Amino acid sequence: MRAFSFVHVSDLHLGYSQYGLEVRRQDFDDAFAELVDRTLVLKPDFMIIAGDLFHQPRPSNVTLEHAIRSFKRLKDAKIPVLTVDGSHDSAPNTITGTILYPLDSAGLIFYLPRHEGACWIKSDCCYVYGIPNFHSRHKTMEALPKFMMEKPPKPMKDVCNIFVLHGTVDLPSKPPYIEADLISDALPSGFDYYAAGHLHERFSAKFKDGSLVYSGCTETGGYDEARYPKGFSYVQVNEEGVFHVEQMELSLSRQFIVLDEVDFSGMSPVKITELASQMVKDVDVAGVVVVPVLRGTLPAEACRTEIDISQICAAGEKALLVHPVVLLKESAVLDEVVQNIFEDNFKDLRTKSFEYFMQIFGERYSAKEADRFARLALALIEPLVCKRDDKVKSIVEEELSK
Repeated sequence: MRAFSFVHVSDLHLGYSQYGLEVRRQDFDDAFAELVDRTLVLKPDFMIIAGDLFHQPRPSNVTLEHAIRSFKRLKDAKIPVLTVDGSHDSAPNTITGTILYPLDSAGLIFYLPRHEGACWIKSDCCYVYGIPNFHSRHKTMEALPKFMMEKPPKPMKDVCNIFVLHGTVDLPSKPPYIEADLISDALPSGFDYYAAGHLHERFSAKFKDGSLVYSGCTETGGYDEARYPKGFSYVQVNEEGVFHVEQMELSLSRQFIVLDEVDFSGMSPVKITELASQMVKDVDVAGVVVVPVLRGTLPAEACRTEIDISQICAAGEKALLVHPVVLLKESAVLDEVVQNIFEDNFKDLRTKSFEYFMQIFGERYSAKEADRFARLALALIEPLVCKRDDKVKSIVEEELSK
């Protein structure tokens, strides 16, 4: 068998105007352009894109133009691009379909599921087979066996066999934060390398007769992905069929600074606004995306809408964007307190409600004021539920006149 190499990449999400910013759409294009530059230097035998090449099944003209230009460079260098579709770049209906069809027809990519046998063969080194993405676990369980019956995988002897897929396989060792949509038993054995996409974090594990490898993503699709390395896998295979996987990082990915180390529990909205604004100022650097994560539990009488988001955003004068993520809870009442108040056989409803309000207001006000506010809240329940606006207005005006 001849030694060979290939580039394995996935989840490029071309055309994603994250946060509604054109510059972020350009970032995803730039990452792809850098990937192509690096590939031309490496001179692999082929490239595999394991799904989610585009962020939408119908990308914009500008995104499509940039993609075509990059694919043309690879074609001119005689580097075939083998693809499968992902959950983003194919629509769950046959009318919309996927943009991969016309790109395949133009000879810019080789969309594996479309071709006879769903495969691409280089007889002296490898057999590559790919399946489409079916969007859900239920649909996959239903459609995948039919697809593989119509186009059965046929691993070859004396070459390396590669299986291309987009989805999460139900491995015990898979990242716990994502639900599996592919059952391992439904995937065939006999392959040396399972080139996977969908997980934006790099991941690899032993799988059947070979290895399952997720190459990760090329740009940051969400603030929780900021810590992931961005890049692709460069795979070299020697004459004995031994795989060596090297993780290559891209340099043009936009820097995200995620500020999530502070627990804002018990702070007033004004204090939270001031502290978050100062945190943004402390890391304000040209071109970065700053993401202050506001977590914790607000005082009982406060609400999330009182946080001055515009002030926090304005604190980043150099950053490309400040994007606060508000995860604050609006109740400081402990779960066990609520359960104790509302458990069965414990006084009548009005008494339960009164004790509940006393617990809320008692954490902030004096006993006298807490009693006053609890009684007011209790008096408002019935007219609010019954939508008696006149009664609500009367109670409030009476309270204000005291």
